[in-house]
Amino acid sequence: MKAAAMQAAMRALPPAPLSAIVPGRALILAPHADDESLGCGGLIAACCAAGRPPLVVIVTDGAASHPHSSAWPPSRLRARRQAEALRAVTCLGLAPEHLVFLGLADAAAPHEGPVFEQVVRHLEQLLRRHGCTTIMAPWRADPHCDHEAAWKMGVTLQRRCHAALLAYPVWGWLLPADMELDHRPPTGMLLDISPYRALKQRAIRMHESQYGHLITDDPTGFSLPPALLDALVTDYEVFVAP
Repeated sequence: MKAAAMQAAMRALPPAPLSAIVPGRALILAPHADDESLGCGGLIAACCAAGRPPLVVIVTDGAASHPHSSAWPPSRLRARRQAEALRAVTCLGLAPEHLVFLGLADAAAPHEGPVFEQVVRHLEQLLRRHGCTTIMAPWRADPHCDHEAAWKMGVTLQRRCHAALLAYPVWGWLLPADMELDHRPPTGMLLDISPYRALKQRAIRMHESQYGHLITDDPTGFSLPPALLDALVTDYEVFVAP
C-alpha cells in the first residue's frame, strides 16, 4: 500500500467518542518532548476534561536536536525540553504528577536488549500503578528510530499487560506519497478534537526550542516543519489499531 493511500485511509477512519478510544485511563508513550502534544494533544485535553487524566511518558531526553550549539549544550537543552513538556501538558490540563521522563539518550532509544527490557519493566510498573488500560504509542511506520523504539516498547508492554494498544502517527504524515508500505488498509478511529484544537496548538508552541527561533547558533539544528504542523493541527486525531 502506498503512503498516500495509507494517509488518506487513516484520515477516513470513522469518528468515535473518547469513551470508545480510551475506555479507562491511557498511557501515552512519547519518543520526545513535543510528540505528546503533536500526536495526542487533543486526546490529553479531552481525557483531562473527562476526569481521566492520562499518564504521559517522555522516552528520550531530546538533547540531540541541536548537536552543534555551544549556547545550548546537552545538559541545558535537556532541562529546557523537560520544562517545555511540563508547560505543554499543563496547558492541556494535565497535572505534573502525570508526566514521567525516562531520560534515554535522544536518537538512541533501545529496540531490544537489556536496557529495552529494563524500560519495559519500568513501564509495566507505571501502567499498573496508574491503572492504565490503553497504551498509545507512535505509529510503526513513523520514519524515526526513537519512534520505532517507542512503538516496540508499546507492543511488548501490551503483550505483557494485556492492555489495549493504539498508534498515533506523527512523522508518518510526511512519508513520500509513492513510498510502498508493508501495511494492510488501516483500522482504527478518529477523535474529534475541535473543542481542544486551539489548546493543542498552544501546547505545541510551548516547545519553543523546536521552532528554530530560540536556538540560533546551530544551522543544522532541528526545526518543526510547517507541513508537519499542518498535518497534525486539525479537528481530528488519528488512532490506528495495530
